[in-house]
Amino acid sequence: MAQADTGDSDSPRREIRLVQEDDGRWSAIDEGVGVASHGETRSEALVNLDEAVALHTGEIGDPVTDADLRDLGLDPEEISDEPQEPEAPWFSE
Repeated sequence: MAQADTGDSDSPRREIRLVQEDDGRWSAIDEGVGVASHGETRSEALVNLDEAVALHTGEIGDPVTDADLRDLGLDPEEISDEPQEPEAPWFSE
């Protein structure tokens, strides 16, 4: 399993798993955060993973509002505030 270090001695180390899928694309999984992304190349998968982790942790992007959910056709009362495990094959391994 690959480990990436951001170079900042105050930053925790991250465990990143790279998986080449049957279709040739790459999946990148941050084991500690529980976030995954993919790309056509390993490099693209890692760039996409960094963005996904930053969105997940709130480092970038805006929080989702009830109005955002309604715009997507979802009822905010039916959406749990608790994190849920995604239905993705790499989380069930």
